[in-house]
Amino acid sequence: MTVAPEVPDILSPEFLANPYPAYRAMRERAPLFWHEATRSYVVSRYEDVRRAFRDEALTTRNYDWQLEPVHGRTILQLDGREHAVRRALVAPAFRGGELRERFWPVIERNSRELVDAFRHTGEVELVSRFATRFPVNVIADMLGLDRSDHDRFHRWYTSIIAFLGNLSQDPRVAEEGLRTREEFAAYMLPIIRERRRNPGPDLLSTLCTAEVDGTRMSDEDVKAFCSLLLAAGGETTDKAVSSMFANLVTHPEQLARVREDRSLIPRAFAETLRYTPPVQMIMRQPARDVELGGGTVPAGATVICLIGSANRDGDRFTAPDAFDIHRPELGEATSFSAAAEHLAFALGRHFCVGALLAEAEVRVATNHLLDAMPDVRLAEGAVLEETGVFTRGLRELPLRFTPVPSPA
Repeated sequence: MTVAPEVPDILSPEFLANPYPAYRAMRERAPLFWHEATRSYVVSRYEDVRRAFRDEALTTRNYDWQLEPVHGRTILQLDGREHAVRRALVAPAFRGGELRERFWPVIERNSRELVDAFRHTGEVELVSRFATRFPVNVIADMLGLDRSDHDRFHRWYTSIIAFLGNLSQDPRVAEEGLRTREEFAAYMLPIIRERRRNPGPDLLSTLCTAEVDGTRMSDEDVKAFCSLLLAAGGETTDKAVSSMFANLVTHPEQLARVREDRSLIPRAFAETLRYTPPVQMIMRQPARDVELGGGTVPAGATVICLIGSANRDGDRFTAPDAFDIHRPELGEATSFSAAAEHLAFALGRHFCVGALLAEAEVRVATNHLLDAMPDVRLAEGAVLEETGVFTRGLRELPLRFTPVPSPA
């Protein structure tokens, strides 16, 4: 397997500026190729990425070096019964009924507080003023952590995400990520021990006391899951909220439909996850030689699965480069389940456990934002710029609207 000189390099400035033309070239001319800089095989077609997520031969052993240095050992690295038990310990809090009953008020409060801070001004830069803050604040409150530490959580979350996306191996980014792991552990482990002694109604207490088949999570297990939740839960919702509003304000007829019929919010979110997915690539490692993308990937190799490309594969989606909330290929009942057609949450046994939390957060936030910005539009002269390779989102989203006073 050789490199593919006919497609832009995934670490090049050209790719960083706009990966979607490169994805198209990969699907058409190099559906499987070797990327020397990352020592990885790259797959880009929908069926290949989907198979990589569902086929048990393609494991998550790559997370041993990709995630463990910054999170500790997480549920994503486990397989078989060990994975099933750990997932059973954490999943109940993220299911629909439990999520709505216990944590919907937390989501509502955090969204409203952020929106009320700017609704009277007539303008907002949505990325910094809302999107990057909202999901991290929600997760911290769900865990029952001190609200005065929100800025610290945000700094840790930013550092972890930079570490995970450090494909170019910048030593400063790596050093900051490792320092964050130490700081997070020093902060969380005493709190975890205290919650074991005096559990409360918060999610952290639930994680500390949950038991399945005689198994409980250790302090280190709980800390690692909280670290993963902070990063993965924050990143998906952070970038999805701003991307969805950008997609809607640049398609005003679809924005009008969502404003008139709020039941369309999940469809707008699902189409955003397909069209501009926050996580553009996920890695896998085959346990044996695997036929993929018209070639053979040897056992133990790293496979980069390009979600951003698969979600725009014309063999799976009609008019894949168009944003369409009424797209027939996306089913409202399945877009936030393991049967999702888009691949933004992965699939199979490692389907994102927080998918319903993300959907709830986006539903609440979008309702509040639409109510607060009745005629929302892009700021005059605004140029929308996306950034990121591993994860991707807007640098900023400046919006204007007629000021709305806070409700009494």
